[in-house]
Amino acid sequence: MRRRTARWRPARMWRGSSPVRARAATVAALLLCATAALPTGPALAAGTPGPYAFAPDARPVSGGASTADAGALTPGATYKSSLPGAGETHYRIDLDDTSDAYVSVTAVPADGSTIHAGDGIKVSVRDAQGHSCSQDTETFGVVRSPRPIAAWGMREISADRPRCETAGAYDVIVERVTTAESVPDTWDLELFAATEPPLKQAGETSAPETWDSATPDPLTGDGERRKGGAGFASAVPVGEGAWTSDIRPGRTLFYKVPLDWGRQLHATAGLGAADGGDGYAVGALNLALYNPVRGFVDDASANYDGSEKAAELDPLPPVAYENRYAGPDRLGAMRFAGSYYLVVHLSATVAERYGDGPFELTLRVQEGGAAQAGPGYAGESEPGDVFQLSAGDREAAAADEAGNGAGGGGIENAALTALAVGGIGAGTLVLVVLGVWAVVARRRVGAL
Repeated sequence: MRRRTARWRPARMWRGSSPVRARAATVAALLLCATAALPTGPALAAGTPGPYAFAPDARPVSGGASTADAGALTPGATYKSSLPGAGETHYRIDLDDTSDAYVSVTAVPADGSTIHAGDGIKVSVRDAQGHSCSQDTETFGVVRSPRPIAAWGMREISADRPRCETAGAYDVIVERVTTAESVPDTWDLELFAATEPPLKQAGETSAPETWDSATPDPLTGDGERRKGGAGFASAVPVGEGAWTSDIRPGRTLFYKVPLDWGRQLHATAGLGAADGGDGYAVGALNLALYNPVRGFVDDASANYDGSEKAAELDPLPPVAYENRYAGPDRLGAMRFAGSYYLVVHLSATVAERYGDGPFELTLRVQEGGAAQAGPGYAGESEPGDVFQLSAGDREAAAADEAGNGAGGGGIENAALTALAVGGIGAGTLVLVVLGVWAVVARRRVGAL
């Protein structure tokens, strides 16, 4: 045979007359074991965040070019898909004739994508006859930085749209909003479908006429550290107070605020001063609000010149079922209790003028109004807890980061600690074995 593996003869190294060779072989083997036991460089660097963290239970689904090959959606589930640069992408959802239904679509351009102000997504819902039930469009606007944006479609049981009240298959159409300068690349999608049961008793069919639209006095004092999540599914709970985190250009942080019926939300995102650099970054900081079914409510942006800046949401009404009858979309989106999402993005263009950071982010959350009883649903929603708040939700929102490992920080730190301890243990074991071996080897040499 041409292979010469027999030259190694590992057994002879233990039986031969040279303890030096034996010692070298043992040291090499033990050091190899120690190296394998220790965490490697790439493993420690694996925490570098991506543009978006999809739900761990997201099901893969392929959208169709028409209703004939539309991908199937089920209320209560989350899906992962993709959106081509042009053309309609169709999904099918089967609905009853009593529940309101919502489908939120989060578009995720890849890092480094070229984004223009007019780029975005449109989500439409149509019945089996092709009649329109709803349509929503969201664009990147002044914040021309690749980031997750979401639009939503709905099928409401309403006297205004009697065509969309029948049970059966409904068509959810997702398409790109483009301009002549748009780049037709493919974006990732996360779709979330939910249903809302009817009320036990019919209530008001008009929006509240008056509500407190005054801006509350700003919160003062230092904030607690609370690392944000990287997607809707990993959004970190926060309550009333000031919360700080580090944020890098091009990154998006997700938080969720539990809001009862009757409660009113006010939020501001502040960006700290830069250590160096100069220039002016337009739309550098964006703060967006989404409701419990990930429907877009409102957003605000701030330019950045290296000094402290803040993006503040306009006043919003207290959470009320009747808000759905309001004219402006941002008021109508405050229609149910549950976890509302605050999404903060720092534009990638900031790095061009002020470096990669990180920059200090302070999220200030205030709640007004008095909690009220819910409207009384006649059935269960899908998913079952989307319009409800548990004691655990409220406790998590108020707990400090050390107590609940916000944003996965506690879990990640524990994992790294375990790896470090394991590595140290392996290294200690190697040293002990080497010490014992050296003593035995010396005795054997002396005996020769």
